[in-house]
Amino acid sequence: MKLTFLGTGAGVPSKERNVTSIVLHLMNKENNMWLFDCGEATQHQILHSSVKITKINKIFITHTHGDHLYGLPGLLSSRSFQGATTPLTIYAPKGVSAFIESALSVSQTFLTYSLEVLEVNETGVLFNGEDAKVTVGTLDHGVLSLGFRVEQRDTPGSLLMDKVTKAGIPSGPHLKELKSAREVTLPDGRTVNGKEFIGPPQKGKSVTILGDTRHTKNLFPLASDVDTLVHESTFAKSEEALAQAYFHSTASQAAALAKEAGVRQLILTHISPRYQDSHILAEEARALFPNTYVASDFSTFLI
Repeated sequence: MKLTFLGTGAGVPSKERNVTSIVLHLMNKENNMWLFDCGEATQHQILHSSVKITKINKIFITHTHGDHLYGLPGLLSSRSFQGATTPLTIYAPKGVSAFIESALSVSQTFLTYSLEVLEVNETGVLFNGEDAKVTVGTLDHGVLSLGFRVEQRDTPGSLLMDKVTKAGIPSGPHLKELKSAREVTLPDGRTVNGKEFIGPPQKGKSVTILGDTRHTKNLFPLASDVDTLVHESTFAKSEEALAQAYFHSTASQAAALAKEAGVRQLILTHISPRYQDSHILAEEARALFPNTYVASDFSTFLI
């Protein structure tokens, strides 16, 4: 999996950063993409990226503040104009369904695809799908704000061709059966068990994407042992009192969580326009957690 950041700013757009929107590329056979938040002008940002609106089949809205939501009606409409017919599901706090219905009704927008809006009202496993399990938790932001943990399924081990060759197994369609860990009868009459020729399973990747929040104990189970943590960093350490007052986090608080939770990579986003130079945020976080990056618009990261 990989992430593309379409918007990394906080509150209002600036010349350097648009407001929040993140794409998770599942990198599966269908090349599906999941969108996390949809701030104003998200569809414009998509035009400058490799993201395809028609490939987005799930949208997760962390909370109902405008810098995470105002781009949604336009994106839904453009997805229709581009001829999308595959269903789209939105997971969001209460109120988002009414917001969408109102915008589409007033603008007389008719969608070419099935749209389902599921309002999230409890924590725990949101769904356990073919590609991944998604868990949701509540944060601390004044309004209901959500964090999403995505855990990719483990993939079967690869066929150990050196072992196949050593066993004198010729090429042929039976190799596909061996790869499926089945018992196979070879052309020479021998019977072999595919399990003996398969490497160990490859552990699926994991990523947690948090909405706006100040530090809370609810963050730990969402972040624990993930490969990548995406955490807001609206303020520097010197403004921790402001972060607390406005229900936001500092770069140091994000890094402390990453260290405590055993995270492998920390990505800071939701950067206040006051930090034209975000190096101060990176330096503060890296002092506690070295493997930290500050996302910019159009940054991509492998998970």
